[in-house]
Amino acid sequence: MAKILVADGMDRNAAKELTNMGHELVIEHLDVPELKKELGDYDVIIVRSATKIRKEVIDAVAGSNLKLIIRAGVGLDNIDVSYAREKGIAVENTPKASSASVAELTIAHMFSLARFLYISNVTMRDGMWYKKAYKGIELSGKTLGLIGFGRIAVEVAKRASVLGMKVIYTDIIAKDGYDEFSCVSKEELIKTSDFISLHIPFIKEVGPVLSENEFNMMKDGVYIVNCARGGVVDEEALIKALDYGKVAGAAIDVFEEEPTKNKKLFTHEKVSLTPHIGASTKEAQARIGLEIIDKVKEYF
Repeated sequence: MAKILVADGMDRNAAKELTNMGHELVIEHLDVPELKKELGDYDVIIVRSATKIRKEVIDAVAGSNLKLIIRAGVGLDNIDVSYAREKGIAVENTPKASSASVAELTIAHMFSLARFLYISNVTMRDGMWYKKAYKGIELSGKTLGLIGFGRIAVEVAKRASVLGMKVIYTDIIAKDGYDEFSCVSKEELIKTSDFISLHIPFIKEVGPVLSENEFNMMKDGVYIVNCARGGVVDEEALIKALDYGKVAGAAIDVFEEEPTKNKKLFTHEKVSLTPHIGASTKEAQARIGLEIIDKVKEYF
């Protein structure tokens, strides 16, 4: 049976099930020096987004007991995947489990921006009554542009369509079976969308997908939602676009640095914020736990 390090926490029932299967679980968050020193004693490490498994850690444990890295979630940008596999360490994730939860948060942020929920919650607690200032918009009839069209984006598209939104998307390839949604070029999407939501990984070599050039192409009064990955939106360019009114509002769940230290962003009156909670629902964590169990079973 395997010795498993759970670095960032996991669903209690899943942890219990792994223990019942005979695996030894150690639940502990380790920093990089500790990982380099201790990770080689484990067969498996389970991480979320907080723990980074980079080349220096992989080099330190290559040839040790470590056989499998499991990312409890979708994105793998906190792991040097190719390098780990070159060193004989398998890397898996749980891509299906959190799609509905992230999609619902995306829609929630869109409502929050459209009806000033994020800021009226603050000003009313300060005794203010800004009824006339908070004249919002309806989502129905608006065009939602999705950059990336994987599992999460598809779930967002389905929900937005029910709300009466026109959904367009841009992706490497047009997806079969979704004729009700239009695949367009990135440029067309940026120029024509009322809301733009990102659903792509951050690729360091590519950098931000939305930066100053893209903001200049957008409609005046566009709304931006990022529940994907920090770095895919240039935060400084976004702040500038918010300040001069090109962007009417932005909803951000993920940041270039986490926890974010960008005070201009997290204090901006046009920004709706959450602390990277896309997959933080009881249901998603339970499903992630089940997928982790399956990954461990398949490997061992």
